[in-house]
Amino acid sequence: MTIKKILHVEDDPDIQAIALIALETMGGFEVRQCLSGKDALDLAPEFKPDLYLLDAMMPGMSGLETLSALRKDDSLGDIPAIFMTAKAQSSEVSEFLDSGALGVITKPFDPLTLADQIRDICA
Repeated sequence: MTIKKILHVEDDPDIQAIALIALETMGGFEVRQCLSGKDALDLAPEFKPDLYLLDAMMPGMSGLETLSALRKDDSLGDIPAIFMTAKAQSSEVSEFLDSGALGVITKPFDPLTLADQIRDICA
């Protein structure tokens, strides 16, 4: 699977900034970012990403709720997802994988290896 365009949903502006540098500058991906699940639902149809990179815990809509809502749209439902979370207990990871996610990246993540982690998960 070739990933070129990533929709990154993250409510923390500092994490957004670090991830953007890691993914665009170092990883060569085209990235659009939003601060909430609602914003992701608005942006995804126009951007048509190859991958959703979702924060697990966000105010309003969680990452799981965001993915569930995206999956209800026929044009967006088949796009793969990876969760980023500080909640990396095995039960939580299982819940993310059971939702159809390809994988889970734990926070704090290493900006130097983030793009490679994504490529490995999607390989």
